[in-house]
Amino acid sequence: MYRQVIWLTGIVLVEILVLVLNGWQCPLSGVAARHTDDRRNNFDIYLPEWLARHNKLIFGSLFVLGEAVVIMRWRGWIG
Repeated sequence: MYRQVIWLTGIVLVEILVLVLNGWQCPLSGVAARHTDDRRNNFDIYLPEWLARHNKLIFGSLFVLGEAVVIMRWRGWIG
């Protein structure tokens, strides 16, 4: 099980690295921007605007929480 967690964590960390290197924006947003004048928070993603506005905070927090649970299980602190 932990091998899968390591792979999935690695994939997410690569995505975070891409975002960091691109100024915290998806590199595909520029492609989408060429096809519309709309610049709302959700113009390039199929999410409600409030969620698109806060998606890094929400999903980042869920990722950190999930990683904390995995570490606690691995250390035997929780069942």
